[in-house]
Amino acid sequence: MAIYHLSIKIISRGKGKSAVAAASYRSGEKIKNEYDGIVHDFTRKGGIAHTEILLPQNAPQEFSDRGTLWNSVEKIEKSKNSQLARNLLFELPRELNEQNRIKLISEFIEENFT
Repeated sequence: MAIYHLSIKIISRGKGKSAVAAASYRSGEKIKNEYDGIVHDFTRKGGIAHTEILLPQNAPQEFSDRGTLWNSVEKIEKSKNSQLARNLLFELPRELNEQNRIKLISEFIEENFT
């Protein structure tokens, strides 16, 4: 029997979280947070199957860069309890191959968030 799971959490500055740190961790990249000057380096983290940035058609192309995108979010949100991002965790059936899981998630994100 195919089973799936979806968990959604808020990344909030009020809870001491950073959108830049979260993006760095989830993508396995090194990104400097311009808000607090901390460099988040997760380049040695393994197990990352796929990363992608999906933007609305009218979004500036410079947001295709993960560091630029999330530093812009940190910069524009001034409140100490800002909700900076949403973290979506998908667990999909093993019956789907990796390519089909990526396609399914990308389509879901496109339809519901971009």
